Amino acid sequence: MNQGTTGLDSFFRDQQRWIALGLVGIVLLIFYFVVASPLLGLGRHYDDAIERLEFRLQRQKKIVAGKDEWMERSSELKLQLESNKQFSSRKTAALASADLQRLLKETVQVAGGQLTSTQVISPREENSFVRISVKVRMSGTAEALRQVFHEIESAKPLLFIDNLDIRPERGRRNRTTRKLEPSGRLNINLEVVSYMRSDEE
Repeated sequence: MNQGTTGLDSFFRDQQRWIALGLVGIVLLIFYFVVASPLLGLGRHYDDAIERLEFRLQRQKKIVAGKDEWMERSSELKLQLESNKQFSSRKTAALASADLQRLLKETVQVAGGQLTSTQVISPREENSFVRISVKVRMSGTAEALRQVFHEIESAKPLLFIDNLDIRPERGRRNRTTRKLEPSGRLNINLEVVSYMRSDEE
Protein backbone atom coordinates (compact mmCIF):
# COMPACT_ATOMS: atom_id res chain seq x y z
CA MET A 1 0.00 0.00 0.00
CA ASN A 2 2.85 2.32 0.87
CA GLN A 3 4.67 1.39 -2.31
CA GLY A 4 1.61 2.24 -4.43
CA THR A 5 1.14 5.52 -2.66
CA THR A 6 4.80 6.38 -3.14
CA GLY A 7 4.62 5.56 -6.85
CA LEU A 8 1.48 7.67 -7.25
CA ASP A 9 3.09 10.58 -5.41
CA SER A 10 6.13 10.29 -7.68
CA PHE A 11 3.87 10.33 -10.74
CA PHE A 12 2.08 13.47 -9.55
CA ARG A 13 5.38 15.17 -8.72
CA ASP A 14 6.64 14.42 -12.25
CA GLN A 15 3.43 15.79 -13.73
CA GLN A 16 3.68 18.92 -11.61
CA ARG A 17 7.30 19.35 -12.68
CA TRP A 18 6.37 19.09 -16.36
CA ILE A 19 3.43 21.43 -15.88
CA ALA A 20 5.72 23.91 -14.11
CA LEU A 21 8.26 23.63 -16.93
CA GLY A 22 5.49 24.13 -19.46
CA LEU A 23 4.25 27.21 -17.63
CA VAL A 24 7.79 28.60 -17.52
CA GLY A 25 8.11 27.96 -21.26
CA ILE A 26 4.80 29.73 -21.93
CA VAL A 27 5.88 32.69 -19.80
CA LEU A 28 9.19 32.85 -21.67
CA LEU A 29 7.39 32.75 -25.03
CA ILE A 30 5.00 35.50 -23.93
CA PHE A 31 7.95 37.57 -22.69
CA TYR A 32 9.74 37.10 -26.04
CA PHE A 33 6.80 38.09 -28.22
CA VAL A 34 5.53 40.88 -25.97
CA VAL A 35 8.78 42.43 -24.77
CA ALA A 36 11.96 41.02 -26.31
CA SER A 37 10.88 40.81 -29.97
CA PRO A 38 9.56 44.42 -30.15
CA LEU A 39 12.73 45.64 -28.44
CA LEU A 40 14.90 43.75 -30.93
CA GLY A 41 12.85 45.17 -33.80
CA LEU A 42 13.17 48.67 -32.38
CA GLY A 43 16.90 48.17 -32.05
CA ARG A 44 17.17 47.13 -35.70
CA HIS A 45 15.07 50.17 -36.69
CA TYR A 46 17.40 52.52 -34.83
CA ASP A 47 20.44 50.78 -36.30
CA ASP A 48 19.04 51.33 -39.81
CA ALA A 49 18.22 54.96 -38.99
CA ILE A 50 21.73 55.56 -37.65
CA GLU A 51 23.22 53.96 -40.78
CA ARG A 52 21.12 56.21 -43.03
CA LEU A 53 22.07 59.31 -41.05
CA GLU A 54 25.75 58.38 -41.20
CA PHE A 55 25.47 57.97 -44.98
CA ARG A 56 23.79 61.38 -45.31
CA LEU A 57 26.43 62.93 -43.06
CA GLN A 58 29.24 61.53 -45.20
CA ARG A 59 27.52 62.83 -48.34
CA GLN A 60 27.08 66.29 -46.80
CA LYS A 61 30.76 66.30 -45.81
CA LYS A 62 31.72 65.56 -49.41
CA ILE A 63 29.49 68.38 -50.66
CA VAL A 64 31.00 70.82 -48.16
CA ALA A 65 34.50 69.67 -49.06
CA GLY A 66 33.80 70.40 -52.74
CA LYS A 67 32.25 73.82 -52.06
CA ASP A 68 35.39 75.80 -52.91
CA GLU A 69 35.82 73.92 -56.19
CA TRP A 70 32.20 74.55 -57.19
CA MET A 71 32.45 78.24 -56.26
CA GLU A 72 35.55 78.55 -58.42
CA ARG A 73 33.87 76.77 -61.33
CA SER A 74 30.80 78.97 -60.93
CA SER A 75 32.95 82.11 -61.07
CA GLU A 76 34.74 80.83 -64.17
CA LEU A 77 31.42 80.05 -65.85
CA LYS A 78 30.07 83.50 -65.01
CA LEU A 79 33.15 85.15 -66.50
CA GLN A 80 32.86 82.97 -69.59
CA LEU A 81 29.19 83.87 -70.10
CA GLU A 82 29.94 87.56 -69.64
CA SER A 83 32.82 87.42 -72.11
CA ASN A 84 30.59 85.67 -74.66
CA LYS A 85 27.93 88.39 -74.18
CA GLN A 86 25.13 85.83 -73.89
CA PHE A 87 23.02 88.16 -71.72
CA SER A 88 22.21 91.83 -71.67
CA SER A 89 24.78 93.86 -69.75
CA ARG A 90 22.30 96.63 -68.94
CA LYS A 91 21.71 97.52 -65.31
CA THR A 92 17.93 97.84 -65.57
CA ALA A 93 15.17 96.01 -67.42
CA ALA A 94 13.95 99.29 -68.91
CA LEU A 95 17.29 99.91 -70.63
CA ALA A 96 17.47 96.31 -71.85
CA SER A 97 13.94 96.58 -73.27
CA ALA A 98 14.81 99.85 -75.05
CA ASP A 99 17.89 98.19 -76.58
CA LEU A 100 15.77 95.28 -77.79
CA GLN A 101 13.14 97.57 -79.33
CA ARG A 102 15.82 99.56 -81.15
CA LEU A 103 17.51 96.41 -82.45
CA LEU A 104 14.24 94.97 -83.76
CA LYS A 105 13.30 98.20 -85.52
CA GLU A 106 16.67 98.33 -87.31
CA THR A 107 16.53 94.60 -88.15
CA VAL A 108 13.08 94.83 -89.78
CA GLN A 109 14.00 97.96 -91.74
CA VAL A 110 17.26 96.51 -93.06
CA ALA A 111 15.46 93.33 -94.12
CA GLY A 112 12.96 95.36 -96.17
CA GLY A 113 10.00 94.69 -93.91
CA GLN A 114 7.53 97.13 -92.43
CA LEU A 115 7.32 97.45 -88.65
CA THR A 116 3.74 98.02 -87.53
CA SER A 117 4.30 98.20 -83.76
CA THR A 118 6.40 97.04 -80.81
CA GLN A 119 5.16 96.54 -77.28
CA VAL A 120 7.35 95.92 -74.22
CA ILE A 121 6.09 93.13 -71.98
CA SER A 122 6.62 93.49 -68.24
CA PRO A 123 9.90 91.80 -67.25
CA ARG A 124 9.68 88.79 -64.95
CA GLU A 125 12.05 86.70 -62.88
CA GLU A 126 13.02 83.27 -64.21
CA ASN A 127 15.38 81.48 -61.83
CA SER A 128 18.39 83.80 -61.48
CA PHE A 129 17.57 85.78 -64.64
CA VAL A 130 15.14 88.48 -65.75
CA ARG A 131 13.15 87.79 -68.91
CA ILE A 132 13.03 90.80 -71.25
CA SER A 133 10.50 90.50 -74.09
CA VAL A 134 8.99 92.67 -76.80
CA LYS A 135 5.93 91.93 -78.94
CA VAL A 136 6.45 92.78 -82.60
CA ARG A 137 3.92 93.26 -85.39
CA MET A 138 5.39 93.53 -88.88
CA SER A 139 4.70 92.75 -92.51
CA GLY A 140 6.94 91.80 -95.39
CA THR A 141 7.87 89.19 -97.92
CA ALA A 142 9.02 85.69 -97.06
CA GLU A 143 12.58 86.76 -97.84
CA ALA A 144 12.31 89.72 -95.45
CA LEU A 145 11.01 87.39 -92.76
CA ARG A 146 13.89 84.97 -93.37
CA GLN A 147 16.42 87.79 -92.94
CA VAL A 148 14.75 88.97 -89.74
CA PHE A 149 14.85 85.45 -88.31
CA HIS A 150 18.50 85.07 -89.25
CA GLU A 151 19.48 88.34 -87.56
CA ILE A 152 17.55 87.44 -84.40
CA GLU A 153 19.07 83.95 -84.17
CA SER A 154 22.64 85.23 -84.66
CA ALA A 155 22.36 88.26 -82.37
CA LYS A 156 24.25 88.80 -79.15
CA PRO A 157 23.07 88.98 -76.46
CA LEU A 158 21.07 85.86 -77.26
CA LEU A 159 17.54 86.40 -78.56
CA PHE A 160 14.70 83.87 -78.74
CA ILE A 161 11.50 83.87 -80.77
CA ASP A 162 8.25 82.95 -79.04
CA ASN A 163 4.51 83.02 -79.87
CA LEU A 164 5.07 83.24 -83.61
CA ASP A 165 2.01 83.81 -85.81
CA ILE A 166 2.33 84.17 -89.62
CA ARG A 167 -0.60 84.91 -91.92
CA PRO A 168 -0.73 85.84 -95.61
CA GLU A 169 -1.69 89.41 -96.27
CA ARG A 170 -5.02 89.79 -98.04
CA GLY A 171 -4.53 90.25 -101.76
CA ARG A 172 -6.22 92.70 -104.11
CA ARG A 173 -9.04 91.88 -106.48
CA ASN A 174 -8.14 92.00 -110.17
CA ARG A 175 -10.42 94.49 -111.92
CA THR A 176 -10.51 92.42 -115.08
CA THR A 177 -10.91 88.89 -113.70
CA ARG A 178 -12.57 89.97 -110.44
CA LYS A 179 -10.42 87.38 -108.65
CA LEU A 180 -8.27 87.92 -105.57
CA GLU A 181 -4.60 87.94 -106.43
CA PRO A 182 -2.07 87.02 -103.71
CA SER A 183 -0.08 89.97 -102.44
CA GLY A 184 3.07 87.95 -101.78
CA ARG A 185 3.37 89.57 -98.36
CA LEU A 186 2.93 88.23 -94.86
CA ASN A 187 1.58 89.64 -91.61
CA ILE A 188 3.76 88.48 -88.72
CA ASN A 189 3.21 88.65 -84.95
CA LEU A 190 5.98 87.40 -82.70
CA GLU A 191 7.58 87.87 -79.34
CA VAL A 192 11.34 88.35 -79.08
CA VAL A 193 12.95 87.44 -75.75
CA SER A 194 16.31 88.17 -74.18
CA TYR A 195 17.67 87.74 -70.65
CA MET A 196 19.67 89.69 -68.14
CA ARG A 197 21.05 88.69 -64.77
CA SER A 198 18.70 89.45 -61.89
CA ASP A 199 21.55 90.72 -59.71
CA GLU A 200 22.33 93.34 -62.33
CA GLU A 201 18.90 94.92 -62.18
